[in-house]
Amino acid sequence: MTRIPPPFSDLDREDFAVVAREWLDANLARRTTSDVQPTYAIFHNYGHDEERALIDEARAWQATRMDAGFGAITWDTKWGGSGLSASHERVYTALEREYSTPDRHENVLVTVELVAPTILALGTDAQRDRFIVPFLRADELCCQLFSEPGAGSDLASLSTRAVRNGETWKVNGQKVWTSGAQFSDWGLLIARSDTTAPKHKGMTAFMVPMDAPGIETRPIRQMSGGSTFNEVFLSDVTIADEWRIGAEGEGWKVALTTLGFERNSSAGIVSAGGNSADLVRLATSLGIARDPLVRQRLAEAAIYERASALMVSRYAERVQSGAVPGVEGSVGKLVWTQNLKRVGDAAASFLGHAIISDTGVADTFAWTEHLLGAPGYRIAGGSDEIQRNIIGERGLGLPREPH
Repeated sequence: MTRIPPPFSDLDREDFAVVAREWLDANLARRTTSDVQPTYAIFHNYGHDEERALIDEARAWQATRMDAGFGAITWDTKWGGSGLSASHERVYTALEREYSTPDRHENVLVTVELVAPTILALGTDAQRDRFIVPFLRADELCCQLFSEPGAGSDLASLSTRAVRNGETWKVNGQKVWTSGAQFSDWGLLIARSDTTAPKHKGMTAFMVPMDAPGIETRPIRQMSGGSTFNEVFLSDVTIADEWRIGAEGEGWKVALTTLGFERNSSAGIVSAGGNSADLVRLATSLGIARDPLVRQRLAEAAIYERASALMVSRYAERVQSGAVPGVEGSVGKLVWTQNLKRVGDAAASFLGHAIISDTGVADTFAWTEHLLGAPGYRIAGGSDEIQRNIIGERGLGLPREPH
């Protein structure tokens, strides 16, 4: 790989775009129409070895970008970043879309976009030194050990117990819907450490090595195929107190910080399913692109995509200026998940009965992967209903929803 070493701190956006374009041209092939494959899967449908290969490709590309100064553009140079603005990052992201790149697997996204910034915000100096660079490079991967069978969207109701014994903690419980747990080196765990405190105040967060004795991971088969999600069982797992993130009893703060980054990620970083460009291509191939009602649906999908991108841009600028994650992430996630449904409904309307039968005709039955996967992201990262509660209570100051 050709390397153009950072930093780029003296480059404005125009000059930065020139440097980025030169590097991308030297390392990747331009995306062409022949690269567009009729697959719209929102969740991967791969066997274990296939998914591992996909993750390894994504990790290698992230490390390559980091080494060249394009993998953590807004991060401080102390952490291998380039110390540039969010607008520089948007310039690079837009350019990279023009090239054929490995898929950005969710496991890598969770590590780079969620856990690394959480540790930067709330970790100790030793934890930052230990985790941030390996996570930003995706040399090591991390999953979120948050949701439980009895505590999904209501995360504060979790029952996994962490009992302190001097400088160690003993953890027992079960987590579920954990993306990429079978491929992760570490897990960001939220556990209940005080059963007498109010439920939002009796939790503590930890980094836990996923190969620790007492951890068992069981993949869950999804209705759309694949087994990206997992159950994780923790039986007498010992965690050193040095891996505690934040103060004892402040796990809720850690969870909210990570979920804020997750909602921002869900609202614009994850590239999943079909989009407005795919809809235009579909309508054109079917010869209906000039129909006024079809054009209206195409325009609606494109408008909401643009609104989601603008929300993410605004959010990125605020985070870089030192703001903590707020309700923007919840608003952005709602816009994004609703547009997933909007795109899927439009595709089904355009195709009619052709969408339900696998006849081998390209760009038809493949859309079922989108339709089956889209409902999942209305739950992942906090359901749509929870997002509306967050916006109403924390953003608009409305009374809490009665229990």
